[in-house]
Amino acid sequence: MKTLSCTVFLTLCLIAARLLPAFAAADAPVSVTDSVYDESVADSVYNKSFTGSDIVKKKPRLTFPVVSDIHIQSWDGASHQKFKSALTDLHAVDAHSDALVINGDLANGMPADYDKLKELIAETPHAKHVMYSIGNHEFYKAWFDSSGNWNSADFPNGQTEQASIQRFLRFAGLKQVYYERQIQGYSFIFLGSEQYRQSDPANLEDAYLSDTQLDWLKQTLKKRAAGNKPVFVFLHQPLPHTVAGTSFCCVNNRAIVQHEELKRILSEYPEVIFFTAHTHWELKLPDTLVRDGFTMVNSSSVIQPWTDNNNGGETVLGPEASEGLYVEVYKDEVRIRGRDFHNRRWIPEAQFSVPLKHSAD
Repeated sequence: MKTLSCTVFLTLCLIAARLLPAFAAADAPVSVTDSVYDESVADSVYNKSFTGSDIVKKKPRLTFPVVSDIHIQSWDGASHQKFKSALTDLHAVDAHSDALVINGDLANGMPADYDKLKELIAETPHAKHVMYSIGNHEFYKAWFDSSGNWNSADFPNGQTEQASIQRFLRFAGLKQVYYERQIQGYSFIFLGSEQYRQSDPANLEDAYLSDTQLDWLKQTLKKRAAGNKPVFVFLHQPLPHTVAGTSFCCVNNRAIVQHEELKRILSEYPEVIFFTAHTHWELKLPDTLVRDGFTMVNSSSVIQPWTDNNNGGETVLGPEASEGLYVEVYKDEVRIRGRDFHNRRWIPEAQFSVPLKHSAD
């Protein structure tokens, strides 16, 4: 398998992820009026293009890129180059970003993959603060045998979920998969799956969020909501039937085991901006950004975006395609800007403004 090109191998991996159930079978609330989010003007300015004068006359209080689904593999030079190209382009856009978020599917869960990713980050300019969330591919060592060959028949190939989680935590310098960071006075909340298929085959590729994690989220949001600022929440898997690709993502279209409870929690906080990944769907499509009680945003993929095939399904884009987001936080709005890393340009259909009612001082 290591002789396959990056595009062919990754496409096979992603198709396998969508079909893995077949392998397995064989084997106190905040009101809108008190919110930092301004519902009254949302419809008029929610999707917009930014002119040069817009950018020059306003200085952001916080900037950070959000990328995901980089799928670094130690042997795959193409995955290395795409990731480095994305970081290089983002550095050219803003050499002084406050943070970088990599929202899951960093690699295939192999120790050598994490070593290579660490090396790539060290040798490429990037923001001082780098934050990570765990994706479903962080558990994928369980699909490979000791020789590095895909072996679904012997899943989990002697691997435990905790071993996969610990490899991720060691790489990211974390104690658990859910955590909070404060950057420039703004809250970044990261959620993550605590189980994979070993605990329950019905988990599939979906995120499993324990009651303890969800209770922590409730308490953290309750504290941060009083701060009169947007709150940024990250999880690799998206809520079903929301952003682009979530009607095709995952065999059961669920993506998060506890999706109903998570949506109930987030819906109490209109100031939440919820960034998700996993689907790989390209940013120019409708529903890249969705508002339903709170804001949800899809981040596409650095390694291989997918798109609607206009026939009730999905298909991969060209092998050079690579995308992600760049976020600017101002006193009165949050700008979320889709970026085409290969062509080093903004994606016109993915330029959004989330209006803020109050000053975020």
